[in-house]
Amino acid sequence: MVSFIKSVTFDCREPLRVAAFWAEALGSNVDEDSTPNRAWVEAAGWGGPSLWFIRVPEGKVAKNRQHFDLRPTSNAAEEVRRLVALGARVIQEGGGLVVMADPEGNEFCVE
Repeated sequence: MVSFIKSVTFDCREPLRVAAFWAEALGSNVDEDSTPNRAWVEAAGWGGPSLWFIRVPEGKVAKNRQHFDLRPTSNAAEEVRRLVALGARVIQEGGGLVVMADPEGNEFCVE
């Protein structure tokens, strides 16, 4: 027997806000049963793990030890601009990667 990844969980201060960002970024939506204390986003299309967002009292204080690498289906520069418009920010560019942060500072890369 083996296991599979059912969900990836984010600790955050504003679950609905962060879930809304990731839903838009990944072409999905925030589950209708989400609340200000917990929210989730189902994977769009390919059936990957769901994303869970759980309210915690403390803010993020260090670099993530795990992060997403996103591969756009179109032009990477256009995707970076779209993600910035959704609330992300660019941290670093170079070497074929753009390191970004979501609205609560969780790092991810755009390839």
